[in-house]
Amino acid sequence: MIRNQTKTAGFVLLGFGEFYKVQTILFLTFLVIYAVTVTGNTLIVALVLFDHHLHTPMYFFLGNLSFLEIFFTSNIFPRMLSGLLTGNKIMSFNSCFTQWYLFGSLEATECCLLCAMSYDRYLAICKPLHYATIMQARTCIQLVAASWINGFGTLVILLHLMLQLTFCGSNEMDHYFCDYFSLLNLSCTDCSLIEIMGFIVAVLFTLPPFLLTLISYIYIIAAVLKIPSTTGRQKAFSTCSSHLVVVSIFYGSLMIVYMLPKKYVNRNMQKFSSLLYTALPPLANPFIYSLRNKEVKEALRNNIRKLVQCS
Repeated sequence: MIRNQTKTAGFVLLGFGEFYKVQTILFLTFLVIYAVTVTGNTLIVALVLFDHHLHTPMYFFLGNLSFLEIFFTSNIFPRMLSGLLTGNKIMSFNSCFTQWYLFGSLEATECCLLCAMSYDRYLAICKPLHYATIMQARTCIQLVAASWINGFGTLVILLHLMLQLTFCGSNEMDHYFCDYFSLLNLSCTDCSLIEIMGFIVAVLFTLPPFLLTLISYIYIIAAVLKIPSTTGRQKAFSTCSSHLVVVSIFYGSLMIVYMLPKKYVNRNMQKFSSLLYTALPPLANPFIYSLRNKEVKEALRNNIRKLVQCS
């Protein structure tokens, strides 16, 4: 009966309610961030799809990453913007758990995609003679499919356990989206099993991609340093510099947020700091790849030129 009441009433996402005097500024700021993120990543996806110069493994992975970023931000920002604009902070039980599941699954998928991209760069720099034979279209599709399947399959067991929780106390969630720890804090069920399972899932399915990415770049940097000429080193490193920056932002923002001492950081600071991994990577990725990558810039100029000529 308690669980049915929770499903009916839903959760109240307090969001940034403490900053009621600047709700309009927050709404406009997040609206611009969301619009720029979706536009930038959509542009990358369109370029990868329609420009034949970008039909390579590296850009195939990039197109998937940009598609993921659109999906990721669209899972969080529209609901947050709606709450800021209308003041409606209620989110149904099913919607909340769906948002949490998509958030966690897309984060895990991004870990795997970044790992696949680092493997692609490792082959291109450390095994250039074998690159074409190893990184064929079939291999790229398999790596991307494995990333999505791993990401969305990872949390199924955890989702099943989370759906067994009961909520018999306050239904107010002091966050702007349905966060894993916020849901556990609201539950009056013993969450020790779920916490153990959550730790095991994180270790088994997100730590290996991170370690493989790290190992790939250790080999890449070692190979680049062995190149005798400065020009050769710069040319080799330029092929993976954009991806290295993206990896650094993604994992760096996660580490900053989760390594913050919870006892000494107030809840508002935690909410704003979580924007580092929910907003910064999707916003920064298209700019990094378009500003630091000559092929993307050239493809963008060519397509703009074609559009101008057609008009």
